Amino acid sequence: MGILNVTPDSFFDGGKYKDEAAILTQVEKMLIDGATFIDIGAYSSRPNAPDVSETEEKQRLLPMVELILKKFPETIISIDTFRSEVAKEAIAIGAAMINDISAGNLDNQMMKTVGKLGVPYIMMHLQGTPKTMQQNPNYEDVVKELLHYFSRKIAEAKSHKINDLIIDPGFGFGKTIAHNYTILKQLEVFKMLDFPILAGVSRKSMIYKVLETSPQEALNGTSVLHTIALQNGASILRVHDVKEAMECVKLVGIMRA
Repeated sequence: MGILNVTPDSFFDGGKYKDEAAILTQVEKMLIDGATFIDIGAYSSRPNAPDVSETEEKQRLLPMVELILKKFPETIISIDTFRSEVAKEAIAIGAAMINDISAGNLDNQMMKTVGKLGVPYIMMHLQGTPKTMQQNPNYEDVVKELLHYFSRKIAEAKSHKINDLIIDPGFGFGKTIAHNYTILKQLEVFKMLDFPILAGVSRKSMIYKVLETSPQEALNGTSVLHTIALQNGASILRVHDVKEAMECVKLVGIMRA
């Protein structure tokens, strides 16, 4: 899953794709490099990011969906939003799935909406909100608490007739670096939920803070963690660098053959 942030302030590529030409060039590159999905987000969920109104999110996002599908009509577009109205309008113009960082917690109409739309739904775990999530995140047993959380959320999703679910443990969303590595080490445990697991570790602080570098210098570390995630049960990698991630997928696949 290739990441396309049409935001001015995302932690790695904020403001990088400001015009149509830059967006289409990046999408084409990700598709050529092997991306199965393109995940478009117009609301930065990095810690302490400023709020974006629903109107502004739509104004950033919806024209980009139309632009991409006009140029690359076969593209499977995932919409990174926690707002049900944004989800509904994006699906109406051709997007294919919804990626919700809050699993419905930030909009109580989201699951009902996704159920009616009949599209796949990525449910992520988030402790708190994007503004508060890194203010002393605390768990007695992070893996056990995430399993309980997803068990409840899966039951809620099924009650709304959502059957195509993907589980995202939410690396970096309300977790310390230690929490993130505990989850990564025990990622295979989440296979008991019987849904595909998405791992989103690309260029995150759990890499560059440990290596004492920066998001821009975190590609090698990202590839290492992508390999571990795949070995531990991840089915989807959400990435900034599709070519390098696909190399991980291919090499791990050969190891399994």
